[in-house]
Amino acid sequence: MSRFGALLGVRLRRDAAQLALWILGTAALAGLTYVGVTGSYGTEQERAALLATAVANPVILLFRGLPSGAGEGAFLGFLILPFLVMLAAFMSSFLAVRHTRADEEEGRAELVSATPAARLLPLAATVVHAVIANTVLALLCAAAVAATGLGVRGAAVLGLATGAAGLTFFALSLVAAQLVRTSRAANAVGVWIIMASFVLCGVGNAAGTPSADAQRVESGWLAWLTPFGWAENTRPYDRDDLAPLLLCALAVVVLVGAALALQGSRDLGASLLPERSGRARARASLAGPFGLAWRLSRGALLGWAAGGLVTGVLATRLSAVLDQVSTQVPAVQVLTQALARDGSLAQAAVVIFFTMLGVLASCCAVQSICRARQEEARGTAEPVLSASVGRLHWFAGHAAVAGLGILATVVGGILGAAVGIASLADADWSLLETVLVTGAGQAVAAAVFLVLTALVFVVAPRLTIPAGWALVVVGMMLGLFGPLFGFPQWLTEVSPIAVAPTVAGPDVDLRGLVWLLLAIVLGGGASALLMRRRELAPAG
Repeated sequence: MSRFGALLGVRLRRDAAQLALWILGTAALAGLTYVGVTGSYGTEQERAALLATAVANPVILLFRGLPSGAGEGAFLGFLILPFLVMLAAFMSSFLAVRHTRADEEEGRAELVSATPAARLLPLAATVVHAVIANTVLALLCAAAVAATGLGVRGAAVLGLATGAAGLTFFALSLVAAQLVRTSRAANAVGVWIIMASFVLCGVGNAAGTPSADAQRVESGWLAWLTPFGWAENTRPYDRDDLAPLLLCALAVVVLVGAALALQGSRDLGASLLPERSGRARARASLAGPFGLAWRLSRGALLGWAAGGLVTGVLATRLSAVLDQVSTQVPAVQVLTQALARDGSLAQAAVVIFFTMLGVLASCCAVQSICRARQEEARGTAEPVLSASVGRLHWFAGHAAVAGLGILATVVGGILGAAVGIASLADADWSLLETVLVTGAGQAVAAAVFLVLTALVFVVAPRLTIPAGWALVVVGMMLGLFGPLFGFPQWLTEVSPIAVAPTVAGPDVDLRGLVWLLLAIVLGGGASALLMRRRELAPAG
């Protein structure tokens, strides 16, 4: 086998399980969205009314795609294409960092560079690996949509747009991995690029020019600066225009070329951007495991809390918009109340957005536990545990920071909701009860994901990262999208975020609280008991 073939084979085997989850999950979302579209917006009149409302309220366009007509296929693209691109972007960004900067951190790149493969061949293998992953993703997304009967041409355009945008974000993260010293920083840069691109595209669409019938929008120039904008302007099932994807191809060629040039010009393990100088003496807060865990995760926690703040503002600011949409599209009222169980539409808006807040809080908790696994795998936990710090004490520090992250995210959402209420002309402060109850309920649900991920870390440490994120993705799919896709109630309620305490009309629904608290107590107790007896599990 050639050197290139061997390197590519290692990457394919190493990522088989992770990429299967990303690709199959994204393709399933593409296919299942059609079920939601036909079930909730069954007539062209309903879809046209919703598009007209979205065009009249540009804030909606910040979080949806580009309106391209009221046909089933075009409407599906409006609803789901940005989220398909986002999933492809995260998959590709993490792949880029995992096989470049992370390999350098863990010493694998040094061993490979000492062979005839040298330094550029592994990077070339990573590029081909990403091309294969995004090609498979594009094909499966297209097949999932075509299987609904919408038509092959539009499905192919939607799949190609998703894969091309994902490959563009891969190339961006490939360059980011050359600029910064650690894989953690490279992943953070990649995530911020993705989120900034998403928001920038939304702003560009909101500032665009609507058609006379309010069914289409021509993107503003800001959207054309982002891969999201390029993908959305292919307009699947409307124009089916592949020309914008030439921008993706050009960006990939330029960025991959830049990454190859940078890889050949820097020392192995070095970065082009200098690291901040450390303090000569550590602060007193670093004397214990909690302070260390906080120092390692504080930046990420502040980011999740900021996301919670924005979610809270939207939860209450968009309640008036939801009332307007429901008067024109009755299906929206039915769907919203199904997602929120019961109650007014304003309450429903809060419940839906705070369910999303629960997903953010769960992600924050899982990331903090995964950080403990990264410390263990890279050998930096070993010097700490060789001192007077016990295993349980060390892990409890990371778990406590994860819990603090949940609280920060939820409190940020509550504060944002209060700001949103105060900014309305006819402020309805009765919504604050729904905000507080639902926020507390989602904090409990996020704590379940924390203890489940902690239990995986203790029992099967090498599965911590893929299993932790898979739990959140499955919980989100069932709890947030289950009612939209028509899943049975028992299946939807498998997700902790779906059974968390909430407000249902004048009453507070506490049906799931006992089970959630029981899961937290049992999972947390089992994790603590088993951690005392567990050996360190290095990378492997």
